[in-house]
Amino acid sequence: MVGGWLCIRFGDKDFMCTGASVPFDHPHIFIDMGDDNEKVCSYCSTLYRYNPSLKAEQTDPPGCVFHVKAA
Repeated sequence: MVGGWLCIRFGDKDFMCTGASVPFDHPHIFIDMGDDNEKVCSYCSTLYRYNPSLKAEQTDPPGCVFHVKAA
């Protein structure tokens, strides 16, 4: 937590924020950091920071990647 917000470090600058798990999630929005190294989700205030030492599918804390489940 950083200043009361959840901070997730990502190995990618283009990703989707879904909020918390159902039923506490929010509309799924795509976030593109562009030239910045951090962005805050406008729905849930999660702070995302780019970490170039992580692979694209890695997060810190681990397990923060949303995987679409096939129907």
